[in-house]
Amino acid sequence: MFRLALIGLFCANCLLSSEAFAQAKKGDKKFAVLDIKQVDEDFQYQGEYYGRIGVDCSWCGECALGLQVVARGDGKFIASLYNGGLPGNGWDRSDRQELTGTRDGIVLTLTNEEFRVQVMPGGIAEVRDLHGHLLGQLNKYQRSSITLGAKPPQGATVLFDGSSVDHFKNGKITEEGLLKEGTELKDTYRSFRMHVEFRLPYMPYATGQARSNSGLYLQSRYEVQVLDSFGLEGVENECGGLYKQKRADVNMCFPPLSWQTYDIAFVAPKFDADGKKIKNAFITVLHNGVPIHQDYSIVAKTGGGKQEGPELFPIKLQDHSNPVRFRNIWIVDLSDQPDPTYCHPCQSLLCDRSDN
Repeated sequence: MFRLALIGLFCANCLLSSEAFAQAKKGDKKFAVLDIKQVDEDFQYQGEYYGRIGVDCSWCGECALGLQVVARGDGKFIASLYNGGLPGNGWDRSDRQELTGTRDGIVLTLTNEEFRVQVMPGGIAEVRDLHGHLLGQLNKYQRSSITLGAKPPQGATVLFDGSSVDHFKNGKITEEGLLKEGTELKDTYRSFRMHVEFRLPYMPYATGQARSNSGLYLQSRYEVQVLDSFGLEGVENECGGLYKQKRADVNMCFPPLSWQTYDIAFVAPKFDADGKKIKNAFITVLHNGVPIHQDYSIVAKTGGGKQEGPELFPIKLQDHSNPVRFRNIWIVDLSDQPDPTYCHPCQSLLCDRSDN
């Protein structure tokens, strides 16, 4: 499902504290980094690790293990261990193990009641038991979605390719040719397929809803949350969730400053002549190429969305005061076509249903 790249030594320029970090107010939850050249020393430790640990592992015996490390600012970290591999890549869906720790010089030490993990520069994490016995070594990887860079199919409307914001109301482009949050489409769509790529800023001091928050509001009613939920449980108000209504089936959020993808199939609700809803909206979402909602029946509007009704409203890219960036956005209007759905067994495509 992913392109995998083994991480070697981190670039030297990125290991230094940037001037921006030096001038930032310590613990400022609104402080956001968009350029990898301006990250702090903690950034190189954050990310995903994978490997095998030996038979001395009391938790799972000899097995593959995934690790997600999350920077919290000023050398503080949290992490999650996954039996079998990483979410979407081998994790067996058993309970993840949470760890906490701090960086002392160049070594980050993470612990819980069973493990001690030492993460070192160069992308190596050694897993030990609490007696200090080495159980195995994990290597750092950079995953990328199989749908990253997906080209629009025949009949699609390219909404944003970096050249203009003609399809957006009050849309703004950065110097990099990326679309800023806080805009909406000029046209409206009833049912559709949609591809969106987004990048979360690095906000190590922020937590919860203050950490790289945005969202896709379909019909201005139903929010697919955009948030830096990397390494967390993945609940209803975190990345990929249908805001406060349904959590993602698996938390597929990548680390901040990684490009991520949403591939969405949306079937509009149906109403009778009196405006009474007679059929719920349905949605399928792939996050970074992995299904996180499959033909889910949306029971009502989410969060601050507009009330349900037959009137159409535009798709919004929410402004939550965090600099989330978007690119490669296209849509296929299926309003007059059979309902779109997730297509088994390909597990990477959205297609049209023939039995509407």
